Amino acid sequence: MGSYSRRRFVKHSLITAGALVLAPHTGAKVLGANEDIRLAIVGLRKKGKEHIKGFREIPGVRIVALCDCDTEFLDFEANEFKKRNEQVRTYTDYRRLLDNKDIDAVVLPVPDHWHALMTVWACQAGKDVYIEKPACHSIWEGRKMIEAARKYKRIVQVGSQNRSDVGLLEAVPYIQAGNLGKIRMVRGFCFGRRASIGKVTGPQPIPSTCDYNLFQGPAPLAPLMREQLHYDWHWFWDTGTGEMGNIGAHQVDHARWAMGQPNIAPRAVCCGGRFGYDDDGRTPNTQLAFFDYKPVPLVYEVRGLTRWRGDSALDTYKGLRASLRVECEGGFFAGGRGGGWAYDNDGKKIKQFKGDGGANHQANFIKAVRSRKVSDLHADIAEGVISATLCHMANISYRLGRTAGPRELRRAVEDNPVLTEHVDRLLGHLEANEIDLSSNPVKLGPVLTFDDDRQQFTGDSAEYANMFLKRVYRPPFIVPEVV
Repeated sequence: MGSYSRRRFVKHSLITAGALVLAPHTGAKVLGANEDIRLAIVGLRKKGKEHIKGFREIPGVRIVALCDCDTEFLDFEANEFKKRNEQVRTYTDYRRLLDNKDIDAVVLPVPDHWHALMTVWACQAGKDVYIEKPACHSIWEGRKMIEAARKYKRIVQVGSQNRSDVGLLEAVPYIQAGNLGKIRMVRGFCFGRRASIGKVTGPQPIPSTCDYNLFQGPAPLAPLMREQLHYDWHWFWDTGTGEMGNIGAHQVDHARWAMGQPNIAPRAVCCGGRFGYDDDGRTPNTQLAFFDYKPVPLVYEVRGLTRWRGDSALDTYKGLRASLRVECEGGFFAGGRGGGWAYDNDGKKIKQFKGDGGANHQANFIKAVRSRKVSDLHADIAEGVISATLCHMANISYRLGRTAGPRELRRAVEDNPVLTEHVDRLLGHLEANEIDLSSNPVKLGPVLTFDDDRQQFTGDSAEYANMFLKRVYRPPFIVPEVV
C-alpha cells in the first residue's frame, strides 16, 4: 500500500461501504429479500457442528454444501443431512466448492493458517464470508483480506461473537458515555487449564481419512510431529497462533471495543513461556502482553496452569478468570461474553448487563448479506484484522524474546507500575506451580514499535520483527496480491 496509511485505508473503506449499498461482484447472484441465502460450511469438527446448528435455525438460510479435507467428519455430517432428508453437496477440496455458483456465502471454521487464503479466494469467487477468529495468521494477510473484501464488494464477518452479545452491546456505550468516569486502563484475562498434548518420538501416521496436503495448505508439508492432527494445530506456529490468537482474539477485540480504540497499538511487549510439562507444543501456555495505547493501556494475561501445583482450581484476578476489567475513575466494569456488572470504586454493584453469549452473531451476518451494508456487521473484517494484529504483535515479541531470570524481568519493567504489578503476579503464579525458572526460564520479548502507515515494525528489533509480517507460502496455496 506504499505510503498510504492503513488507518486511513480502513477508515475510508468503512465510511464508503457503510454509506452505500454494495453492488454485487460480477457474476454473483443478486439476492432478493425473500430468497434463501445458500451457505457452505467448511471445516466440520466442533465449531463446524455449531455453525450447522446455528445457521439452520435462521429463517431464509439453507446449507447446500459441506467441505472438509477429512472424510471422517464430512461423511458424518452429510449423513446427518440425509437423515433429515436435506440435499447437500460434499467436497474435500475447497477450490472445487468455490466453482459452485449456487453457493452465496461460505462459513469458515478452519485452522488459522487457512483463514486468509480461503477468504480471499471466496471474495474473488463472488461469495460472502463468515471467517472465524483470529481473522488472519499474519499481519500482512490481514491487509489482503480487507483489500479483497472491498475490491470484490463482499460482506466479510469475523467470528467475534462478543460484539453481538446483547449485554455488551449495552455495556460498551454505557462505559464510553462516561457513566463510570474516564477509562484509565483495561485488563483482560484468559485463565484456563490446558493439558499437555503429549510428546512423540518420531513422525506420526496421518489419519487414512484425511488429505494431509489439503490440511496443511499454505503451511509446509512436514511430517506430523504430534499425537493429534486435529485441534492441536493451535499450538504450532506454522498452523496456529497459540492461546493469544485463540482466546485472546476475542478478549483483546472486546477490550479495544470497550476502549473505543480504532487503531493498532503503537507499541507492544510480551513475556511468557510453556510451563508445567514437556510436550510437543511450540506456543506458550503462559503470556503477559502489554499494549501501549495512550492514554489508556491494555494488559492481557494468559495462564494455562492451575492456581498451584496439584490444585484443580484456576487463578483469578479480583474474581475474574476469563473476562475483562475496564477500570475507570469512578468505578469499573467486569465481565465478558454473557454480560457483566458495573461497580463503583468500593466494589458495590451499580448496574447489570445481562448477555446472551452473542447468540445472534450468525443472524447479524445474514442481515448484512441481504442488505449489502458493511455498516450492518457487528464484526467487519477490518475490526477483526486490527484485533488480530495486536495478538500477532504480542506473539512476535515473545518469539524474539531472550531468557530472563526473575530479577532481570522485574528490572526490565520497573519504570512501568502496571507491568510491575502483573510481572510480580506472574512470577508468584509460576512459583506456586513449582516451576524451576533456572531450567525453564521466562522469555522476555523486546518492545516492538509498529508504524501503522507503513505496516512495518520500526526501531530496535525491527529487522527481525518484520520477518514475521508474512509467511513463506507453499505453492499453490499462496495468498494473492489484491490491490
